Amino acid sequence: MPALMLILTCALWGLSFPLIKALDGEQRARLPEVSGVFLAVWLQMARFGLAALVMLPFVVRMRLTRMELKQGAWLAVWGGLGMALQAWGLGHTKASTSAFLTQAYCVFLPLFACLKMRSFPGGKTIIATLLVLVGGAILSGIKPGDLSIGKGEIATLAAAFIFTFQILTLENPRYSGNRGLAITFAMSAFIALIYLPLSLLLASEPSLVIRAGGSWPSFMIVLSLALFCSVGAYGLMNSWQPRLPATEAGLIYTTEPLFTAGFAMFLPALVAGWIGQTYPNESLNASLIVGGSLIVLANVLMQWKRPPHHSPVT
Repeated sequence: MPALMLILTCALWGLSFPLIKALDGEQRARLPEVSGVFLAVWLQMARFGLAALVMLPFVVRMRLTRMELKQGAWLAVWGGLGMALQAWGLGHTKASTSAFLTQAYCVFLPLFACLKMRSFPGGKTIIATLLVLVGGAILSGIKPGDLSIGKGEIATLAAAFIFTFQILTLENPRYSGNRGLAITFAMSAFIALIYLPLSLLLASEPSLVIRAGGSWPSFMIVLSLALFCSVGAYGLMNSWQPRLPATEAGLIYTTEPLFTAGFAMFLPALVAGWIGQTYPNESLNASLIVGGSLIVLANVLMQWKRPPHHSPVT
């Protein structure tokens, strides 16, 4: 059940990429003078701030504990900083390269596990990690000559390294009694608080923070991101990931690009009519089939449990 819930988490996250791309197109057409950095920062503030407001009626009587607030704050730090680095790095490298390098946390996690346990990873973990890396490279269309290390690539690798700590924070046994909804609310509220002053600092005028979401399409897209990709996805992640080893959870999270590719085959055309702009669907290709199959195979391998051996009764 935990693995299925994390796969559902990835499905909800997969919605975010076509929705964010549609939002970016709508905002840039409406506010051509606004910088991409401001829009990226503003989106985190608006998305997670709205998510916190949605959850507020459900947590107002829960009495969040000190440990839930502490864990939520750390998740906000790692998640917020990681997303900021990832967004900045995307502006200085190819999207395919960014998608591939972001999956580096599936390598970092086994390394941390080895350091913690003072042992080498098992053969199954090594094989699954290699399958994910090869599948991710094929899925992203990466070629050996594309992997030059510049500032964009370094920033993306740094983001993947930081996302590793976000995953490990959920595995920390000191937070074992925390409630998923409580820490999701705390995380969302802290991310909004982190990005609000940054949004004001980057805005050419304070009213721009309101104007950025001042159209019906932009508000509905942000609301969808808040409900499905923040409350839904992070709520599931924060509730179910602690029931799995971080290494296994990290490999499951690499299925997100598969859902993204699936949504990209039909969602853009639907959203295009909504925002009044051209946004073509993507098509199925060999890279998606082969790369996706390897990632699925890696996760099946990690979930495969050998049945216990019973000695014959004599």
